[in-house]
Amino acid sequence: MKKIGITIIKSIGFFLGWAILVSILPLSSSKEQVIWRLWAEITPLLAIAVFTLIFWLAEKKNVELHLFDNPVKGIVLGVITGIVWLAIPVLVMYVAKIIHFDGTNLINLFPIWLLAVFLNTIMQELLVRGYLYQMLKQKHNIIVATIVTTILFTALHGGAFEAGVIPVLNVLTMSLLMTAVLEYSGSIIAPIIMHFLWNGIGALVLGGVSLADDYPNLFVTTFTGNDILSGGICKIEGSIIVLIVNVVLIALFIFLQKKKM
Repeated sequence: MKKIGITIIKSIGFFLGWAILVSILPLSSSKEQVIWRLWAEITPLLAIAVFTLIFWLAEKKNVELHLFDNPVKGIVLGVITGIVWLAIPVLVMYVAKIIHFDGTNLINLFPIWLLAVFLNTIMQELLVRGYLYQMLKQKHNIIVATIVTTILFTALHGGAFEAGVIPVLNVLTMSLLMTAVLEYSGSIIAPIIMHFLWNGIGALVLGGVSLADDYPNLFVTTFTGNDILSGGICKIEGSIIVLIVNVVLIALFIFLQKKKM
């Protein structure tokens, strides 16, 4: 019980400490929206980097973070899996005439918007699958680490609970998929790239994935038809097609991991 209590205190301290630091860090005063958003993504990333370092040092560097292990494998796997992960639902929706492209928007400073998305995905993955996941895995086991971090990841996307069961299941299985990829690749690099491609292309380009309200999207897209297939107000992230793809990819990476062992 003492071990469990210490783990709970560490987990709560890590998350709450990060949240408190984020809340007190200053926001940008820039009137340029993209600069404001970039700084809004930099501050939580800096906060999680600080708390990761503090807790890692407090553990006397005994928790292996796997931040930069197998970089080539991580990049290649992340790019391929990320593209497949998003492309299949989008292609199915396009062929089924669920998704429609009605034009394009002009986005000033698009690369900076893309950088903001990238920083946001690094922050989320470090928060969920960085120190916290590795500490729980080392102190307990992979099942405990997966359950706790999946609950945290799902809670961070709380808007899905207002949209229905399928959006919640999609968020939950997305987290499980990135955890499976983390275990298979041995590095957090692959999940970061996957997550970035999902948000960067899915949101900034296609306008079918939810980010903060001020993020623009390049294509003007509409989703029509049955909400179960089209995702309703959640668009791509609310579609049962995504749920099926998630489950298939999870099963694939679990199989590959067992085969590797």
